[in-house]
Amino acid sequence: MKKVVIIGAGPAGITAGLELLRKSNSEYSVTVLEAENRLGGISATVNHNGNLMDLGGHRFFSKEQRVNDWWQSVLKMQGAPSYDDKALGISREFSPDGPDPEKDDKVMLKRRRVSRIYFDRKFYDYPVSLKAQTLINMGFSRTLKAGFSYLSASVHKKEESSLENFYINRFGKELYSMFFEGYTEKLWGRHPKDISADWGAQRVKGISISEVLKNAAGKLVNKKASNESSLIEEFKYPKFGPGQLWETAAEEFRSLGGEIILNAEVNSIELENGIIKSVKAAGRVFEGDIFISSMPVKDLINAMGENAPANIAEIASDLPYRDFVTVGLLVDRLAIKNETNIKTINNIVPDCWIYVQDKGVKLGRIQIFNNWSPYLVKDIENTVWVGLEYFCREGDSFWNMPESECVRLAVSELKSIGVIDGNAKILDSHRERVKKAYPAYFDSYKDLPQVIAYLNSIDNLYCVGRNGQHRYNNMDHSMMTSFLAVECILNGSKDKAAIWQVNTDQEYHEEKSN
Repeated sequence: MKKVVIIGAGPAGITAGLELLRKSNSEYSVTVLEAENRLGGISATVNHNGNLMDLGGHRFFSKEQRVNDWWQSVLKMQGAPSYDDKALGISREFSPDGPDPEKDDKVMLKRRRVSRIYFDRKFYDYPVSLKAQTLINMGFSRTLKAGFSYLSASVHKKEESSLENFYINRFGKELYSMFFEGYTEKLWGRHPKDISADWGAQRVKGISISEVLKNAAGKLVNKKASNESSLIEEFKYPKFGPGQLWETAAEEFRSLGGEIILNAEVNSIELENGIIKSVKAAGRVFEGDIFISSMPVKDLINAMGENAPANIAEIASDLPYRDFVTVGLLVDRLAIKNETNIKTINNIVPDCWIYVQDKGVKLGRIQIFNNWSPYLVKDIENTVWVGLEYFCREGDSFWNMPESECVRLAVSELKSIGVIDGNAKILDSHRERVKKAYPAYFDSYKDLPQVIAYLNSIDNLYCVGRNGQHRYNNMDHSMMTSFLAVECILNGSKDKAAIWQVNTDQEYHEEKSN
């Protein structure tokens, strides 16, 4: 029996482990080592006093049918209305013979996708759309500037040597300044002119003003064609948040003989004759024939010590990451009003995410957990449970800020931009910190291909997932890397090119398939 060691129990690691045991007919023993004390990585669900936090906000949506089928194999789609569906009289198309979320816990819900930009106390579509309300919000002068700015950018294309030029080429300088510059700098801690255009290619594929104009024209000329190119309107979501799916998948993995060890950070890797012989974690040595790694590339190379070539170690040591803090606030109400035609309990705004573009606050994004799933909130009829997302660097002043001070800052920022007012009651709060949440595209990133070539030269090592490949993958992309890695293992293939090609196409992830 071959021994497989998987580093990391996030989406990539758990997917790889379960796939291997499902398909290998007991040919492999599989051990998963997880540095944290919980499963799911950034896709974990945290329970604080009965209110559940989704650490990163995870829509379960994929153009890959294989991924959708895998999710369905773990949690079945709902077959009856959820609590808020019933309360609001919302009718949806349910799965025949699917579980009833009011009676069954192991169920995937169907949820409405609403994400907007919040700028200067006004809401804009995300991504930006050209409709009457957008122009009203912007005002005549700013709209005129944006139009001429876009025309100028269309004629005078900039070399896409930076993320700033990438955005300006697609939106013009005025819209770039409004909707991208400040938020991007919050997210990465670097100005967009200092970030590789590769990040834009990963995250806003196919989105530009030309596409917005084309979509607007399509609505006038051909409604059906326009709908075919529009963004997804619904997504899947586990009843108790994303962590529920990974915990349920882990249950099956264990039932098939797999082992998961928590609080087991890999800090040493032994290589011999160009292959990995063992890793050390939690004071133990784990030998293996095959290793699948979703740990950050920087940490993986560092754990190899002197075994890694000096130039590779130098590049890896300078690979950048952005860390992440979520502050959960339980409030009795919000000050922002629901001016949409979307029904919600207590008529709160319907957004899952709100992107905060105001440069005067550090706050980057707001999650409204009530809208992700009614089962995330202990008292959904009387409270609003929000997650305030901050981007920072591990060890900086914000990361090290005492929790009470961090909560005070979060409350004051919500008040300053009008999301809550002075009459709001803060009923509870909780902070979570996540290391290396976002692999970044600057510093030594340009030399990453050298690191990839070295990692691929280690025959029994397969790198998967967001941090395992230092690529800003969505959850389904991370799963696809694991599917392909498992295929290589089962087929005895050493060609890992396909694993690294996941999420390198030029399609926008959340656009409907034709």
